[in-house]
Amino acid sequence: MRVIGLTGGIASGKSLVSEQLAARGAVLIDADKVGHAAYLKGTQAFDEVVAAFGEDVVGADGEVDRKALGGKVFADPEARRKLESIVWPAIRSMVEDQLEVLRAKDTGVAILEAAILIEAEWQPLTDEVWLVTVSPETARQRLFERNGLSAEQAESRIRAQLTNEKRREYADVEIENDGTLEELSASVSDAWEDLAARTG
Repeated sequence: MRVIGLTGGIASGKSLVSEQLAARGAVLIDADKVGHAAYLKGTQAFDEVVAAFGEDVVGADGEVDRKALGGKVFADPEARRKLESIVWPAIRSMVEDQLEVLRAKDTGVAILEAAILIEAEWQPLTDEVWLVTVSPETARQRLFERNGLSAEQAESRIRAQLTNEKRREYADVEIENDGTLEELSASVSDAWEDLAARTG
């Protein structure tokens, strides 16, 4: 099985690329969705999050209220690192389990889509890293149009993450996504065909 780590910055179009790869036969593991399950009630991570951030992060449904938790960690780097130290290992463990299941099924290509692939140092889980890039200008425009963020909010989100230049240091394949959907699809096709040629 070939495991591709798919990453990129905010509004880069990672999910679009992963959807197109899935349409070509790859099996997708979405780390963000895994993350939602990583600290459900009854898990060790749930207990650790509540112990670290207080009972007030638990919502009426008994689960962690992501909005309440986000409010505590978004502007506090130390609190964010604490949360990451709890949640990232839990997500990694769940991803490793899913990859083992896919290997047992003799899956050809698995995609691990993870915005934090590099930050969390999950590259060892993958055989190669594919990076989806978009210019900061395009990212700002998409955040404005898609998320309704102000220019200041968009800039804050972009600055809070790794730059394209830093991510390129870890990337084996880069897919640029400043153009049209058709251009993106063509780039994905090229990368997929190259993968097939390289790996058989």
